[in-house]
Amino acid sequence: MELSEHIKTANVEDVILKQPFHPPLKGTLCITSHHLLFSDRKEESSWQLLLLIRNIDAIEKSVENLFGYPSYTTKASQGKRPVGSSGTITIKCKDLLILQLEIPGMEECLNIASSIEALSTLESVKEMYPFFYRPSHLSLQGPWGLSSTEQYYKQTERLWDSWRVSKVNSDYSVCPSYPCAVIVPREVDDDMVVRAARFRQGGRFPVLSYCHHRNRMVIMRSSQPLTGANRKRCKEDELLLQAVLDGSELGYIVDLRSAQQAQQARMTGGGFESKTCYSHWKRLHRYHERGKMLQESLIKLVEACGDHSHSVDRWLSKLENSKWLSHVHSALSTAGLVAECLERDGHSVLVHGSEGTDSTLLVTSLAQLILDPASRTLSGFLCLLEREWIQAGHPFQQRCAHSAYSHARLKQECPSFLLLLDCTWQLWRQFPLALEFSEALLLRLAQEVYASEYGTFLCNSEQERCALGVKQNTHCLFQSLLRSGNGEQYLNPLYERTELAIWPSVHPQSLQLWTGLFLRWTEYAQNIVEAREELWSIVKEHRESAGLERNYYTLSTHCEPLTPFENLMDELTIL
Repeated sequence: MELSEHIKTANVEDVILKQPFHPPLKGTLCITSHHLLFSDRKEESSWQLLLLIRNIDAIEKSVENLFGYPSYTTKASQGKRPVGSSGTITIKCKDLLILQLEIPGMEECLNIASSIEALSTLESVKEMYPFFYRPSHLSLQGPWGLSSTEQYYKQTERLWDSWRVSKVNSDYSVCPSYPCAVIVPREVDDDMVVRAARFRQGGRFPVLSYCHHRNRMVIMRSSQPLTGANRKRCKEDELLLQAVLDGSELGYIVDLRSAQQAQQARMTGGGFESKTCYSHWKRLHRYHERGKMLQESLIKLVEACGDHSHSVDRWLSKLENSKWLSHVHSALSTAGLVAECLERDGHSVLVHGSEGTDSTLLVTSLAQLILDPASRTLSGFLCLLEREWIQAGHPFQQRCAHSAYSHARLKQECPSFLLLLDCTWQLWRQFPLALEFSEALLLRLAQEVYASEYGTFLCNSEQERCALGVKQNTHCLFQSLLRSGNGEQYLNPLYERTELAIWPSVHPQSLQLWTGLFLRWTEYAQNIVEAREELWSIVKEHRESAGLERNYYTLSTHCEPLTPFENLMDELTIL
């Protein structure tokens, strides 16, 4: 079926658009295969709204007859619609924007709504807009992405002695969700890797995620072992993890399930690493909610943020009941634990939950932000996302099919990546000098992951992107963000590089609601944005004119912002 066949009414005149921060506008609404276009068509100062249909999470429609009463249509009455009827469509977007369209004519209203519903739920990847997006300043020629496993290995000299690049998964037969090349211990051959993969859920055998620049201790990630009720063993898996220790006496396994959940997993074929078989590894359990529970938490949070009818106490109660900040707390505290094992205890860590594609990637990414100064630069952060999320097999297509407004029954949606961005924002707020990028980058990524012109977040794995020709037929978001002239808007003018680890506070009073995202379309958030932009411009101008070079970090391993900048950020919060 052609995309144009989904469009029942292509354009409507005299539509009234209501949106945040603007007075109601009357104009023309047009529907294309991938966009909604609204134009007021004023010759002196024409104004347009271009909305990617993929960004629409839900629509609500109501129609009225000539007398102003709601009119409910059935199949039997569709041919008897009164002339002069009108309708209203409320569009709720995945980036939390809410628009309202008042459309003259009941039939036009229902046709527009039907067209939007059909086009916003397309499942075929090749029908999505990134395959049609062809800006003049970008070319499909050349490499796609920022880095590969091989390039990362070549750039990380500390890996060369004990680690190697394995292409055992070159045809994706060993692990469908892994990239074609991975980094494994040098003394482990590919035959051992294949056998170890059969012992891990989905074939996600332990691979290197990060090697610490101070002591060469590493973070590994995988899925759960398939020990089952009979306590099965895999000698190759045990030898692989033993090789990771490389002479060290102890390593830690951070299991992102409760001890009870890990025990119960054995009854369905999963399990955990026993002390008997992995004697040099100490297992720690840190429970993380994921899947449906995390998605429902986001829905409750957005509902609370959009409800202006309650008192402050009632609103705070709804915010707490959403448990979103509890998830932020869990992610940051577990990442801090992993970082502490490497930095302070000097031991390597294996991180996994069940599948190893959600909470596992969240924790390993945050741990690297805490430890690695290179990951806190603009290009380094994007490389981290590409390595730990895109290439590592986070199923973006499934997890980001819907946001917080959809009326569809939850399937495999889960805002794990959004939670990562929120946790990164908490780090950015607590350490305003430590990250080279700004909140603007995090907001851009939060929007792009749900609906994008680029192919970066399409599909669920590298295997799927390869099969569908994503890299040959779409543009890479990360490359575009780093293009000359684009990166400037995402830079933090206060940035001062430090080689020290940054240890986030996870006390309740230290974690705040990300107003820039969840209250983005309110007057409150707009005032904060305008105040910050003005302050940033002043700071940047002052630093450039004075050649200011200051270090706001203490010279201890517990790196924290000094009091003046804590006060500064408090003032911004008040604004």
